[in-house]
Amino acid sequence: MVDDRITDGKRIAQLLSSELSGRESGPLADVAVVDADPEAEPVPDGATAYHVSYRDERVGTVRLYPDRADLTLSASDALDADAVVGRADGLDLDAEGETVPIASGAAVKRAVDALVAGLPDGD
Repeated sequence: MVDDRITDGKRIAQLLSSELSGRESGPLADVAVVDADPEAEPVPDGATAYHVSYRDERVGTVRLYPDRADLTLSASDALDADAVVGRADGLDLDAEGETVPIASGAAVKRAVDALVAGLPDGD
C-alpha cells in the first residue's frame, strides 16, 4: 500500500498558501499570503514561511516544522481568534493557545475552515 499522506511542513504550508490565496469571491477573497520566504526550510524551532493578511491587516503567521506547519494568529481587529481556535478544536486540529497546528495535507482544508470562522465575512 502506498502512503500518500503529506506530512512535510514545507509542503503543508505550500498547500495552505494555495488555499488562502487567489480567491476572488467569498470570505477568502480579501485574504492574502504576504512576505513569503521561498527559502524557508522546516527546522525544529520553526521557520517563518509567510504571513497571512485580511484586508491588508496581518492576522497570522505560518511557521515550518519538519512534521507540520503552524498557523499562529496575530492580535487583530480583523479576526476573531477565539472563533478560529474554537472551530479548529471542533475540527480536531487541537489548537494550542493562538496556534493551530497543521500536521498533514488533509488538515489544510480544516485549518482554512477554522480561519474562515474568525473572519468578518465567515460563518
